[in-house]
Amino acid sequence: MAERKVVVITGASGGIGAALARRLGAQGHALVLAARRLDALQAVARDASPEAVAVAADVTRRADVERVRDEALRAFGRVDVWVNNAGRGITRPVLQLTDDDVDEMISVNVKSALYGMQAIVPHFVERGAGHLINVSSFLGRVPVASVRSVYSASKAALNSLTANLRMDLRQSAPGVHVSLVMPGLVATEFAANALGGAPPAVAPAAAAMGVQTADEVADAIAGLIEAPRAEIYTNPAMAAVPPRYYADVEAFESTMPTPPGPARPAAPPPGS
Repeated sequence: MAERKVVVITGASGGIGAALARRLGAQGHALVLAARRLDALQAVARDASPEAVAVAADVTRRADVERVRDEALRAFGRVDVWVNNAGRGITRPVLQLTDDDVDEMISVNVKSALYGMQAIVPHFVERGAGHLINVSSFLGRVPVASVRSVYSASKAALNSLTANLRMDLRQSAPGVHVSLVMPGLVATEFAANALGGAPPAVAPAAAAMGVQTADEVADAIAGLIEAPRAEIYTNPAMAAVPPRYYADVEAFESTMPTPPGPARPAAPPPGS
């Protein structure tokens, strides 16, 4: 095995986070796993490694994120890799979004990752080494599923924060890696757990790129840990799409299939 690392994974009670924990545990890495659902989290920890540490935490709370860091340092003395994986989707077109919808997506998908960055990167800088990994989405780069609306917007914000942090550290902390991971469609409970429930149908453009398993995404992230890079698309079929999109946005959008759902969504209720 390669060098044993201490890895923190948020959102580890299911989906990609749980698959990554099992993958890294099988490789012999030390794990600190965080999520709100303690029973499910403890089950993942038992499956992943006999020494894995499970920390019940709501990562939308800064104090909880800092407690995850402190528990990792208490258990293992250092952190080598921090994976901001917690996230939540939404099934709501733009004209139906409420204030609460937007606040929830920013809190779960942006602020939780920001708290993780601010909690752990100073530790990495002090050590002169470390690897921050933010799990985003292909939808943060190319809007091929408009029903995900502010989820896509929140992931675009995460993409930008990740890139700016990497630029901040480029000269001052060259031993600290900052990576962005962009999965596409993944066969997990993500859609069912989205605000507004699962969409009536998968957007055709997204479906055309295929569905990955959580284990396939976990394999891609494990490979990234071994060989850090700035960005990866976990599905190779996605890599050629963003250049086409940004080369001519209008032309790209004109070729997109009509998205599922109502063509003229109702406006949000008054006062929302």
